[in-house]
Order: sequence, then structure tokens, then C-alpha cells
Amino acid sequence: MPVKKIWAVDHQCGHQAEHDLSGRPADRRAGFARWLAARECTDCWRADRTDDAEAKAAWRDKQRAAEQAEADDWTQRYGMPPLEGSERAVPWAVRCRHQLLAAAYTVLVVEGDTDEADWAEVEEAARTITRAGWWIDQREAEPGDLSELLAAATDDDRPTENPFL
Repeated sequence: MPVKKIWAVDHQCGHQAEHDLSGRPADRRAGFARWLAARECTDCWRADRTDDAEAKAAWRDKQRAAEQAEADDWTQRYGMPPLEGSERAVPWAVRCRHQLLAAAYTVLVVEGDTDEADWAEVEEAARTITRAGWWIDQREAEPGDLSELLAAATDDDRPTENPFL
């Protein structure tokens, strides 16, 4: 089987892009893909280098709105509970939760040896954490560490039905 030519790269900016590395020797593609991952995607790179601050802000707002719409759709589709936090933190945390759980599913189930039943347990544990700050704090976590991170969450990160606590 030949070395793959199209690489899905998770860039430093948080975006994923497919790169055609067929123009590089097969033994240098993996290293170049790692190098790309340590950099912003092409769109973010271009946006950072524009002199037009208004255009840059508009582009980032458009990107953020698209990411938020995707995260909101995912939240609805998978029955994730609403998060608790400030008006500014909640949308950010919803995006962080979506990105971490989607990446963890890929690493653990698609590429790993976790079966769907075990993933359902991970997903249920994730539903119990509703503090927005917890999800924001985990935004740079390794997806494969999700189960351990969920287990380490404290009662402060989970809601309680007792209003007197």
C-alpha cells in the first residue's frame, strides 16, 4: 500500500485542513505534516497578515460564527446539556467541548480500539460536566486523555439538584 498523499492536518489555530503532499518524497510527508500542524492554516495565516483590521475582524467573526453553528448543531444532535458560565464563556466552551469530543471520538473509536458501548460511557460522563470553564481549560488537552480528564473533574464542575449547596 503506497504512502498516503492527502493528509488531514490539525493546525495550531484549531482548524483542520487537507493537504496534498504528493509533491514531496514519501519519506518526508509525515514530517512535513507535523511541521504544518505547528502552524496556522492558510486562511488564518492570510488573515493575520492583512493590514486591514476591519477585514481581519470580519473574517474572524465569520469563522467563529461558522464554528459556533457547527458546535450548536452538534450539541442539539447529541443531546448535550447547556453549559453554565458567563455570557462570553458559554459559547466558547460549547465550541471547546465539541472540538474535544469530536477529536476524542476520532482518536479513541475510529483510530483506536474503543468500541461504541465504551464511547457511550465517555459521552455520558461528558454530559455531567456543565461548567463552561472546565471545557475551556481542556481546550488544548490531548483527545486520548479525555476519559482521565472526565474522571478527574470535581463536583464543582458538575451540577447539583440541591439548591442549598
